[in-house]
Amino acid sequence: MAIRGWWRPGAAVVAVLAAVCASGPERSQATGTASGPGPLPADRYSSTSQDYQRAQRASALLVRQCMAKRGHPDFPLDPRYPTDPIVAAAVSTDYGALDLAAARRWGYGWDPKKSPVSQPKGRRMTNAEYADEPACNAEVDGQLMRGIDVQKDWIYAGQRAVEVDKAVKGDPRLRAAFEVWSRCMAEQGFTRYPDPIAAYTDDAWQRGSDGNTLRTRPERATAAADVICKRRHHTTEVWHTVRAQKQTADITQHRDRYAASLRALRTYRANIAAVLDRLG
Repeated sequence: MAIRGWWRPGAAVVAVLAAVCASGPERSQATGTASGPGPLPADRYSSTSQDYQRAQRASALLVRQCMAKRGHPDFPLDPRYPTDPIVAAAVSTDYGALDLAAARRWGYGWDPKKSPVSQPKGRRMTNAEYADEPACNAEVDGQLMRGIDVQKDWIYAGQRAVEVDKAVKGDPRLRAAFEVWSRCMAEQGFTRYPDPIAAYTDDAWQRGSDGNTLRTRPERATAAADVICKRRHHTTEVWHTVRAQKQTADITQHRDRYAASLRALRTYRANIAAVLDRLG
């Protein structure tokens, strides 16, 4: 399904596993575990969680309509595949671990009894339905993206985010803040990671296919120290400030292209709204 820039990876975003709205037997879903210190200038050019939910609903309605035309009148809105898919959760955070209580309890993971990945609630597709579904998905993507220049406008903000993130990473203020945070971690007896992202993504936490960690004692202690050092040295605040300034400068420099990207996003939202108004 066509979802714009969902959890777009950036300098301060950790993508444990790739997160896209997959339409095949390997279904990935995105979840967020940290809200961060506040909004950023580039946020208005990206999809929101509400956009995602509305797009999923509109896509499901259109796919069901398409499948009915192909001889599958009772196709479910939220179908399971003929065989259970591999589900990979992408856990995205803007600044790594931020919640001290959560870090102490779950480390860099989460409560395994509360999986952030939603599972399909409908019946399984038949093999015949499964064979026809990809064509319907493609048709639906075309409808939701109608009136949008995908290669020029739709992906522009995401492309610029990559470039801005490079500038953020190279900013001397952020490098200095990470050095102070790293030294703080070492002083507490933990690995001297170069930055919080390296701590979050350490292979030692042994993330599974669902993106969750083992939540071992060393992991939980490391995550707690991570948060404490961020708070003590205002790492997140510096990080956020640098990101905001770099984004503002880039938007100012490329104002026309960002404006076109925003129009594309609004067109997408209008397409979704039209589907929901018509089909519910």
